[in-house]
Amino acid sequence: MDGVMRVLLTNDDGIAAEGIHALRRALCELPEVELLVVAPDGNRSATARSITTRRPLWVESVEFEDGTVGYACDGTPVDCVRLTQLGLVDGFLPDVVVSGINHGLNLGDDITYSGTVAAAFEALLLGLPGIAVSQQSAACEMDFRQGAGWDFETGAAFVARIVAELDAVPLAPGTLLNVNVPGVAPAGVEVTRLGKRIYRDALELEDEEHPGRRLFRIYGDAHGLVDEAGTDIYAVARGRIAVTPIHFDLTDREGMAALEVYDLARLIAPAVRDVE
Repeated sequence: MDGVMRVLLTNDDGIAAEGIHALRRALCELPEVELLVVAPDGNRSATARSITTRRPLWVESVEFEDGTVGYACDGTPVDCVRLTQLGLVDGFLPDVVVSGINHGLNLGDDITYSGTVAAAFEALLLGLPGIAVSQQSAACEMDFRQGAGWDFETGAAFVARIVAELDAVPLAPGTLLNVNVPGVAPAGVEVTRLGKRIYRDALELEDEEHPGRRLFRIYGDAHGLVDEAGTDIYAVARGRIAVTPIHFDLTDREGMAALEVYDLARLIAPAVRDVE
């Protein structure tokens, strides 16, 4: 990119979260970067690609400790990206969307639930590069839980360097980078594929006020994972930063060929007869 690079920074933990401010400070140090922070006004974890369609959105200006100003929105991370792209701030259209640093990892199957990754996905729909960043706590948990003790400085500096070299990074169009940083000093960087989570959720009845109204919990803390070499899970478990390129095209090419051979068109006539 020639000239000034306009970076939109957002997250799903909320505009007051420690992780987004570590990344904000690192990005502010880059020359020729114009940074805008637009983030939810509170925690929106696990909102995935949800958007707000049934009410207007409140946006409030927020002054940071260094005197710069960002914007807090009462919608989702995807709403924050859309607001910016549609002209929330006159004269600012982003060249890249950076989302994070999330408090807790977004690995493997978890990324489909993640509001952090969803904001980077929205960048792809707008034809922009996207970077999602998540980190372990010092407790080195391997699930979605937020541990205790955070040092975001190394992860923030690493991502800022990616942004600084974005023109040279071999990132295919329509692809985002999902970055997961270990809770210890990184032992290196590994380009990975998505790993596999094993969920052990259970339906638990917590309260029953009266017949017809019951309180259930379905998402527990128990988890498992497949510790397979080459995956993001494997890399982070061994203290390495995992960088996973992800694209939005979910089409199963082999599945298309199999369905074409099956000849679905022959089902039209029986379907019409069933309706009649």
